[in-house]
Amino acid sequence: MRPPEARKTKPKVSTYLEANIEKIRALEPDVVLAWSDLQAPIVEQLVREGFEVVCFNHRTIEGILSMIVRLGALVGKLPEAERYVEQLIAGLERHRQRAEQRRHRPRVYFEEWYDPIITGICWVSELIELCGGDDVFAEHRQYPDAKRRIVADPMEVVRRSPDIMLASWCGKAFKPERVRTRPGWEQMPAVANGHMYEIHSAIILQPGPAALTDGAQRISEIFDRWESLQPR
Repeated sequence: MRPPEARKTKPKVSTYLEANIEKIRALEPDVVLAWSDLQAPIVEQLVREGFEVVCFNHRTIEGILSMIVRLGALVGKLPEAERYVEQLIAGLERHRQRAEQRRHRPRVYFEEWYDPIITGICWVSELIELCGGDDVFAEHRQYPDAKRRIVADPMEVVRRSPDIMLASWCGKAFKPERVRTRPGWEQMPAVANGHMYEIHSAIILQPGPAALTDGAQRISEIFDRWESLQPR
C-alpha cells in the first residue's frame, strides 16, 4: 500500500479478490475503484448492492498514463492529473535516454511467480525494454491472463540464457537460494554470475504510478550494476 502510512490511517476493506461490503458501505463512498477482470466478481457484487463502480483494466505503460488522466477527470482534478502525467512521461524519457547510452543490453528474465513459473505482465516487459534490457519472454506480454504466461518447462528459461533475473513473487519474499536449486539453472548466466534481484511487488506489480517511478528506477539501477561489471 502506498504511501506506507496509509496502512495505519486507512481502513482495510478488501483483499485483491474479496471485498467486505459492510465496511465499504460504512464509508459511504461516492465511487468505488476496481482494477482488472480478476475483480469482476467484486464489481458485480458492488453494483448489485447499489454502489457506483469504476473498473479500470489496463495492462500497458500507456494504459497506466491514460488511467491517471481519466481518474483525474472523474474526481474533478483533470489539470492536476495531466501535469502529473507529464512528469511521469519526463521521468520515463530520462530512463529511455539512459538506456540509449548503454554499451550492452542485458537479456532479462522476470519471474512473477515461482510455482508454476509465470513471466512478467505487459507493463513490466515494457519497462524492462525502456530501461535498456531485452525481455527473454517478450512474446508473453500480449497475454493479460497469468495462466497464459506460465512456463511449463523450467529449462526453457535456461535455454533463453538471461543475463539478469528479476523477481517479484506477488508479495512473497524472493528466495535466490530456491532458484539456485532448480535443476539445470546453475548454468544460466543470471544464476551463475549472481545477477538475481528482487523488486518489491508494491513498486512493480501494481499498474499505477509506482511502477513508472520507483519500479523503473529499480530496474535501471540493476541494469547499471550489471553493465558496470561487463568488460569494456
